[in-house]
Amino acid sequence: MKLRLMLVLAAAALASAVAVAGAAADRGHARGQLFSFSGELLAAPGPNAASLSVQVETGNHAALRALIGASQNQVFAIDPGTQIVIWSHGVPHVGSTADLQQGAYVTVRIRAPRGSTLQTIDATPAKTAAQHAAPAGGRALWLFVGTVGGPQSGGHVALHVTSGNWKVLQAMLGQALDQSFAYDDGTIFLLWQGRVPTVIGPSQLRAGDRITIRIRAPRTAALAEVEATPAAHVGDHEPGSPEQT
Repeated sequence: MKLRLMLVLAAAALASAVAVAGAAADRGHARGQLFSFSGELLAAPGPNAASLSVQVETGNHAALRALIGASQNQVFAIDPGTQIVIWSHGVPHVGSTADLQQGAYVTVRIRAPRGSTLQTIDATPAKTAAQHAAPAGGRALWLFVGTVGGPQSGGHVALHVTSGNWKVLQAMLGQALDQSFAYDDGTIFLLWQGRVPTVIGPSQLRAGDRITIRIRAPRTAALAEVEATPAAHVGDHEPGSPEQT
């Protein structure tokens, strides 16, 4: 009798453990996959904001995969449950959207079902949004958008600037719209046909083509310094550029 009671109790304990483990697994599955996006705030959201506009520069594998073929500029949903974290001198504290400033470097973490589309991810309120220092090196993305001014040669691209990210728009204040940008053997030129890119050479750019020019240069660089830095990437008819969004 005693042995039988012990066996019953052991079976009950095992069933309870299995149930707890199953519940934990269900909770983990319900949390969804982590999509982590990092980049610069395109605008200060202000208090009681319902979204964050971010120019994405990097992220985890799931986030970058979701971004394939899409614009770097994304609008992520937030709600009262989103925790805003402000890092200062290595110390974090809880803040609000009113503490987030234009140009600040942020990481937005979203939990969504595995394999979600970018549209679903963007519409899912973020779990956290953390403002912190940009990655070491101080080299920021400068994104210029415009039309080709003429045949390209001699290591420079002539561009009639029509748009860009916030650093570009700030640097272009009071400047002529026609500018010249350096490129070298490390610059990648891509011609986009729909969502399909093809590698081309600079001589294949045509006057009037809408292009994007991406340059990595110090955040505090002057416009002339940025233009003298060889571009990392030139996209001809790139989909999802700031002009289109």
